Amino acid sequence: MSKFLPSFIGTSPLAVVAAALPSALRFERDRQAPAPHPLIEVARLEPAAAIAHLGVDGEGLDPGEVAARRAEYGPNALAEERRRPFLVEIARRCFTHPLNVLLGVLAVVSWLGDDAMGALIMLAMVFMSVFLSYFQETRTSRAIERLRSLVSNTATVRRRPAAGADGVRVPAAKVEVAIDQLVPGDVVHLAAGHMIPADLRLVAAKDLFVNQSSLTGESMPVEKFAAADRDATAPLEARNLCFMGSNVVSGSALGVIVATGARTTFGALAGSIAGERAQTSFDRGVQRFAWLMIRFMAVMVPFVFLVNGFAKGAWLDAFMFAVAVSVGLAPEMLPMIVTINLAKGAMEMAKKDVVVKRLGAIQNFGAIDVLCTDKTGTLTQDRVILERHVDVHGGEDERVLEFAFLNSHHQTGLRNLLDVAVIERVDADARRRLLGEYTLVDEVPFDFTRRRMSVIVRDRAGRHFLVAKGAVAEMLGICARVRVASGDVAADEACLADARRVARDMNDDGFRVIALGMREIEAKATYSLADETGLVLTGFVAFLDPPKDSAADAIRALADHGVAVKVLTGDNDIVTRNVCRQVGLRVERWLVGPEVAAMGDEELAIATRDTQVFARLDPAQKVRVIEALHRDGRVVGFMGDGINDGPALRAADVGISVDSAVDIAKEAADIILLEKSLMVLEEGLLEGRKVFGNILKYIKMTASSNFGNMFSVLGASAFLPFLPMAAVQILLNNLLYDLSQTSVATDDVDPEYLARPRQWDMRAITRFVLCIGPVSSLFDYATFALLWFVFGANEPGRAGLFQTGWFVESLLSQTLVVHVIRTGRLPFVRSRASRALTATGVVICLIGAMLPYSPLAPKFGFVALPATYWLYLALILAAYMALAQVVKTALIRRFGLL
Repeated sequence: MSKFLPSFIGTSPLAVVAAALPSALRFERDRQAPAPHPLIEVARLEPAAAIAHLGVDGEGLDPGEVAARRAEYGPNALAEERRRPFLVEIARRCFTHPLNVLLGVLAVVSWLGDDAMGALIMLAMVFMSVFLSYFQETRTSRAIERLRSLVSNTATVRRRPAAGADGVRVPAAKVEVAIDQLVPGDVVHLAAGHMIPADLRLVAAKDLFVNQSSLTGESMPVEKFAAADRDATAPLEARNLCFMGSNVVSGSALGVIVATGARTTFGALAGSIAGERAQTSFDRGVQRFAWLMIRFMAVMVPFVFLVNGFAKGAWLDAFMFAVAVSVGLAPEMLPMIVTINLAKGAMEMAKKDVVVKRLGAIQNFGAIDVLCTDKTGTLTQDRVILERHVDVHGGEDERVLEFAFLNSHHQTGLRNLLDVAVIERVDADARRRLLGEYTLVDEVPFDFTRRRMSVIVRDRAGRHFLVAKGAVAEMLGICARVRVASGDVAADEACLADARRVARDMNDDGFRVIALGMREIEAKATYSLADETGLVLTGFVAFLDPPKDSAADAIRALADHGVAVKVLTGDNDIVTRNVCRQVGLRVERWLVGPEVAAMGDEELAIATRDTQVFARLDPAQKVRVIEALHRDGRVVGFMGDGINDGPALRAADVGISVDSAVDIAKEAADIILLEKSLMVLEEGLLEGRKVFGNILKYIKMTASSNFGNMFSVLGASAFLPFLPMAAVQILLNNLLYDLSQTSVATDDVDPEYLARPRQWDMRAITRFVLCIGPVSSLFDYATFALLWFVFGANEPGRAGLFQTGWFVESLLSQTLVVHVIRTGRLPFVRSRASRALTATGVVICLIGAMLPYSPLAPKFGFVALPATYWLYLALILAAYMALAQVVKTALIRRFGLL
C-alpha cells in the first residue's frame, strides 16, 4: 500500500477517507432513473463526499450485502443475443422465407390430392434447405462461444468475510473475484494492465493513465485522478470516472463501483446491438428474387391450369399438374444452394484465419462498394511510438532524443506509454553510453498542475544538469533561452513564436508533442520546483499511433477492386487526416460530429458521396452516416474494434472486427479477422464475390430453364391430348437437377467478374431469363416434334414415351447448359467447370438416362426409349448449347456481365 499512497502506509485508503461516515449508510438505489448511470453528480464531489453520496462502507462488502445487491442488480454481464430454442428457430426459417412457405403450401395441396410422392419430394426440399442452413450457422456460433469461454477475467476487490458468531465484523481483505460477480458498491483495486470491470468513481489514484480508446476513439491514454471534477459535463469527459471496457495503462488506484452490467456505458452500447438485426443487401436480394419468381408463377400457373382444364376436361388432373408446374418454376432449392455456397465460402475464409459468424455476411463482403472503418486499432496499431525528435526549428536532433531518454529512464515513478516509447526509440549502444555517462541525483516528480517532470543527473565531470519534459505551453513558460545551431540565444518573443509554430505544425499533423528543456544547475543536497526556472529549450519529441504495416496496401487493393474507403472515428480530424495521409487515403473533404448532427438525413446522404473522413463522431452519429450511405444506394461494410463501434457494426451490411477487439465489437460483428494483416480484407472481398457469382450461376440457369419449361408446357398442353409430363416427373426432374447443382460452390469464377462489386440486379436477371428461357423452349419443341412425328408418340397409349423422352431431354439440357451459363467466356476452351461440378452433372445425367430402364421406371411412369432417340438427342443438346452461347455472348456485349 505504501507504493499506492505513501501517506496511508499500513492503512486502508477507503478507511481513512470514510472513517467519519456512519456505517449504516448503504448504496443508493434508484430503479426508476432513466439514465443507466447518473455519474456527473458523483464526479463533481470530492472523494469523501462522493463516498457519502454512494453510501459505501469504507472496508468493502460482506457476503450478505453482495448477495442482496446481486439479487437486485443482477450479474455484471452484458446483453447478448439469445439463441432461440431449436424448434422455434426451425419454424421461423420455414415460415419466413417465401419459397419455403410456397413449397409447404403446395406439399399440403399435393397430399390432399393423393399425390403423396410429390408432397414428400417438396417437403424434403424444404427441410434439406432449412436444416443445412441452421446447422452450419449453429456450428459457427458454437466455435465462437468455445473461443470466448477460454478467457476468464477477474478483478481485485476488497471483501469482508461473513461476521463471526459474536457478530464482530472481520476485517476486509483483497480477493480475486470473477468480473460477472461484481456488484455496485464493491471497492476495486486497479493497477497497470488491469481491465476496468465496471463503471466506477475513483477515490484514490497515483500516476493513473487509462486507455479508453474503445469508448471514445482517442488513441492516447487519458490521465485520471481522484479529486473532484467540477467542470465535467459528460461522463466520458470526467477525469475521476473509469468505465467498463477501458484498461489501465500505468499507475494504480482505488475505485467504488457505481454501475454494473447493462447500466454501464459499455452495457448501454451492448444493449443497442442485441436483438434482431436489419436485413442486409444480400437478404433483400434473395427475397426480391424469390418474389420475382412468385410473380412469374402467379401469371403462368393459372394459365397452365386453365389451358389443360379446357383442353382435356379433367380439371383435377389439370389442377395437380398446375401444382407440379408451380414447383417446377420455383427455384425451391435456392435456400439450400445459397447455404451450401456460403458454407463453402466460410470454410475457405477459415483457412485464412477469418471467422465468419453469419453466413450471409460472406456475400455482403463481396458486394460492398464502401468500407467504413474506425481509425484506432483498425487502421492504426493502437500503441504509441516516438516518431520525431527535433530542435526548435523542426530539424532532426539526436541530442533531443538523448535528453528525453535521460528524463524517461531516470524517473522513479511508474512509466507511462510516452516514456516507454522514448526508451524503446534509443538503440542499445546509445543506452549504454548515456547510462555510463550520466547518473541520477534527484527528481522533481510529475504533477497535473505543472504538467511536467524533471530529473537531475550528474555527468562524469561531476556537473549537475536538470532535464525537464512536459506540455509545450508549460515548458515554454520556464525557458529563458533557446538552443539553436550557433548556440544558446535569449528566448525572445520571436524565438518562442518560431518554437510554437514548429510544435503547432506537428500537432496539425496528428502528433502529440512534448517539449524538452535543460540547464546546468548548482550541485546541492535536494532539489525542488523552484529549480525549474531559466531552462534552455532544446527541442521537441513527437508521438504517434502509427498505422498498421498492411493498411496502405489493403486500402490500395480495395480501391483497385472498386471499394471506396471512408474513416468514421471518435478521434479528432487532425490526427485522423494525418493517419489517412500515411496510409495513402486521399482526403478532400471531412466532417466532424457537430456538423453531422446539424445535417438533415437527405443532406447527410449527399455529403457522404465526397466526404472521406468523419471525425469526432459518437456511436449514434456513426450509425447515421451508415444509414445515409444506405439511402444513397451503397452497400456498406464497417470495420471497428471498440465499444463505440458496436452499433455501427450492427447497422452495416457486413460488420468486420479484429481478434484484438473488445467483446462487444466481436459480438456485433459478422466477420472477425484473426490475421493481423489487413490484406485479408482483399481475400475476403474476392471470396464474397466468388460466392455470389456461384449463387448467381444457379439462379440464372434455374430461372431461365424453368421459365423456358413453362413456355414448353403451355404449348404442349394446348395441343396434346395428355399431360406433357406427369406431376411427379416434374418434381423428380427438379430434384435431380438441383442435386447436380449442389457442387456449384466448388466452381471457379472468372477474374473479370471479380474485378468490381456485385449486387442483386433484378432487371438484369429478368432480361437473362426472358432471353435464354425461350432458347430452351425452342429445343423442347424440337424434342416434341421428334417424339411426335418420328417415334410415334401421337399413337394411342404412347403418352409414356412422350413424357419419358421430354423428361430426359429436359434434365440433360438444363444440367449441361450450366457449362455455358457459368462463365462469360467460351466454355470448355477458355473456362472449365470444377471437377466436382462436372462430376455431379455427369452422375445426374447418367441417372436420368438410366431411369427409363430401371426397376423404378413404372413408379414414375417411365418407359424405355428407342436407341436411335439418343442420337437425335445428342444433336439437340449440342445445338442448344451452341445457340445458348451465341445469345449469352450477345447479352454480354450489349449489357455487360450479369
